[in-house]
Amino acid sequence: MAFPDKRTLNVLLTTLLFAVVLGIVYAARGIIVVFLFAILFAYLIDPVVRFLQRRSLFFKNLRGPHIVEAYLVFLIAIALIIHGLAPGLLGQSAKLAKEIPRLMAEIKTGELATDISNKYGLTESQELRLKSLMIENQSYIDDVLRSVKQLAATLLTGLVVIPILAIFFLSDGANLANWLIRLISTKDNLEEVQSLAADLNTMMKHYIRAKVTIGGLSFVFCSIAMLVLGFPHAVGLGILAGILEFIPVAGWMVSATTILTIGAFTHSHWIWMAALLGLWRVLMDYLIAPRVMGHELEIHPLLAIFTFMVGGAIGGIIGVYLAVPIVAALRVLWRRSDVFRAHPEHATVLVSTTSHD
Repeated sequence: MAFPDKRTLNVLLTTLLFAVVLGIVYAARGIIVVFLFAILFAYLIDPVVRFLQRRSLFFKNLRGPHIVEAYLVFLIAIALIIHGLAPGLLGQSAKLAKEIPRLMAEIKTGELATDISNKYGLTESQELRLKSLMIENQSYIDDVLRSVKQLAATLLTGLVVIPILAIFFLSDGANLANWLIRLISTKDNLEEVQSLAADLNTMMKHYIRAKVTIGGLSFVFCSIAMLVLGFPHAVGLGILAGILEFIPVAGWMVSATTILTIGAFTHSHWIWMAALLGLWRVLMDYLIAPRVMGHELEIHPLLAIFTFMVGGAIGGIIGVYLAVPIVAALRVLWRRSDVFRAHPEHATVLVSTTSHD
């Protein structure tokens, strides 16, 4: 028998192809993550586009104008929230951006310690200790500043690129999905693949619905708590907390920091608010979010908590965000493949009975 035989050669080639695909996915993981977030953003905006399309007197058969309308509504809402929270925020941000190079230079030379001493009345020994601390930890400060720069650049790039890519998914997502289905399917399994795609589409809609529900609950809780405690801009800050709930881990940290900072500067009951936010975070992470996700995606709450933790351990913030939809998608794939293996004659029935929420 010749070596390698045909079967062994096929196994080796399949393994090599699988390894090459994994290598490409790993090398392009950043781009893939951006596209995944663009798809999620498209699912978030799609209900607004459909609503505008149904209520419109013109261009009902065209999605393009209504996508533009949905984006305009989104941008106007963000502008109103920013103006309601801090009317001079944009001007202050521009001023801060101009001051950053000077601050970085003063940190490197230790001159920032002198400015702090003059402002807060530090003693000479305290000023010297602070200056030496800055100089001795220069490499660590440089690493932190470099990480902050990279994070800011990544966030800004994502804020620009993700909505632009989402436009393509919103306008031509159905045709793209049909093209992919026909690319990976054959005549014999076309209906099964179409049914599977419909299930995955429904799952994604339920996931976005769960995220919107969680964001709405955060908005209600934070708004009521701040109104009771006498915070200024309570509703605006509540809207900010609800929107940032879409960003795992970092989102609630930013909203909590913003709320407590404004509370401290306006002499509101920020300590009570900090306690309430801490309690709400525990309830959200270990009770509300797992139950909402579990109900929408038919996943046990304990599995949802486990998925959050594993996703965070593997992929950080991005892993927390993508872990649940990935597990839900795998569940759909496993359930559907199991049904087709056991009852292949049910494929046509499943196509006709698939839910299209």
